[in-house]
Amino acid sequence: MAEQKAEIGIFGGSGLYSLLSGGEAVDVETRYGKPSDSITLGEIAGRKVAFLPRHGSKHHLPPHKVPYRANIDAMDQLGVTRIISTSAVGSLRMDFMPGDFVFPDQFINFSHGRDETFFDQEPVTHVSSAEPYCSEMRQVAIAAGDMTNIKYHSAGTVVIVNGPRFSTKAESKFFRGIGGDIVNMTQYPEIVLAKERGMCFLGVSAVTDYDAGVEGNRAIKPVTFNEVSLRLGANIEKMKALISEIVETLPNERSCSCKDSLVNASVKV
Repeated sequence: MAEQKAEIGIFGGSGLYSLLSGGEAVDVETRYGKPSDSITLGEIAGRKVAFLPRHGSKHHLPPHKVPYRANIDAMDQLGVTRIISTSAVGSLRMDFMPGDFVFPDQFINFSHGRDETFFDQEPVTHVSSAEPYCSEMRQVAIAAGDMTNIKYHSAGTVVIVNGPRFSTKAESKFFRGIGGDIVNMTQYPEIVLAKERGMCFLGVSAVTDYDAGVEGNRAIKPVTFNEVSLRLGANIEKMKALISEIVETLPNERSCSCKDSLVNASVKV
């Protein structure tokens, strides 16, 4: 069993470092290589937290090069049982506006070429993904959204694209047509790897743009990287207040079924 050095793991941008009190940087070795960066151990509201900048502290890792398995394995080694995954997302809907927050409950994966499982050897193992996000943590996040007076959407389907490029207009239209609400580049395989380790997973998504624009509305232009950066910077204080409230109000004991998501099956042909 992993040594309990942290209870809650947070993936996000370097702007969240200031959330932690008494931060200590540690390097964790994994069989899957090095994590994105050193992991900072500290406390938020008296809870032990491990923070890792997903793209590295210098933001040098593009989404398709993030070492997802190493990141999750390192958190597991530190004893983390809950993951809060913060991210920037593009909106596919007019009512999911830039500046809003979303707590996704479903995903559709269009990424490719990523190491997406820990179970690539015997025995053959299958993980349930019907309810990928932790319902208990999402309810805590919804209550935290009310407490911090932010505008949020309590559920949503996130479409994961490979990146680093943004969507074409045709792709964006297709994603809307299949039921997508927001677009992101990093939620997968991060979420399923966490589930394979029995971790609870919460997505906290900040809407920064309207993806490739909105069909029929020429006033809304396709996203640019500068737009994403500016919107994230404008929302960083709201994000920090929201994360602090979530961490503080999470129950000490997990009452969800996330840790029981594995179903083993060996198949002989």
